[in-house]
Amino acid sequence: MSDADAAPLTFYDEVGGHDTFVRLVDAFYRGVAGDETLRAMYPEEDLGPAAERLRMFLEQYWGGPSTYGERRGHPRLRMRHAAFHIDPVARDRWLAHMRAALDEIALPPLHEATMWDYLQRAAYAMVNTFEPAGAGPARPVPGASLPLRTITERERG
Repeated sequence: MSDADAAPLTFYDEVGGHDTFVRLVDAFYRGVAGDETLRAMYPEEDLGPAAERLRMFLEQYWGGPSTYGERRGHPRLRMRHAAFHIDPVARDRWLAHMRAALDEIALPPLHEATMWDYLQRAAYAMVNTFEPAGAGPARPVPGASLPLRTITERERG
């Protein structure tokens, strides 16, 4: 088999594969663990399962194994994050931790810029409210019905 017949390297391969994504996600979640705003969005006491999901997602997105899709189906990022209060503050905190993680793993400049561009676009796309945390109505739980109030005769006038 000649070099011309070999499959082209994916971004995943070019940046170092699995080990690089493990390092990136581990560095990111070290920051999240101490961030009161973001930590509140993770219902699990252990951030390990969330880290695994993010790592699998990023690996698949960048041309690595398709484990995320096999285990969880289509990413549906907006839907999966809809229950969380993701305002510009949360977005910016997420990006700050991801920026620190990217800096820590020190990818070559072109790879770093490519990944950072994607991460920024994804973070901006996840914003689902411009209300500050704690303001406005509580988000309904998917599948829960809204309470109904009966109008009295007096209110009907």
